[in-house]
Amino acid sequence: MKNTWLELFVGVFLIIGFVSFGWLALQLGEVPWLTGSRSYEIYAEFDNISGVKSGADVQIAGVVVGKVRDIILSSDELARATLQLDNAVKVPVDSIASVKSQGIIGDKYIQITLGGDEELYSAGSTLIDTESSVDLESLISKFAFGQVK
Repeated sequence: MKNTWLELFVGVFLIIGFVSFGWLALQLGEVPWLTGSRSYEIYAEFDNISGVKSGADVQIAGVVVGKVRDIILSSDELARATLQLDNAVKVPVDSIASVKSQGIIGDKYIQITLGGDEELYSAGSTLIDTESSVDLESLISKFAFGQVK
């Protein structure tokens, strides 16, 4: 009888452990059908998005409000970034998305400067007012070889 209680206790402990592990994995993981209710996606098109990677931060006023979900080359040969933003964040249609760097050689992220318009972007909209990444290598080479005008 003593072994039966011990086996029952170990079984219940393992079940609670597996359920807790599964819950934690779903909360921390990127499960679209779970996180879809807490976030929405908009798109931003850039001429140059060099250095920004999937998973990079999206910030407003220095506060992380989302992540870059995906970056593809659109049919009109622009870099199209999918921005996954928290539902609490509302982006007016006159907002600007910029590629910024954390320090001189830091990670790149997307900075959204909010506008003042009352009309807001809805899920699936495309933000077209963007500022591309500054290519320091090309600027230095132009300066070094006297091509600056």
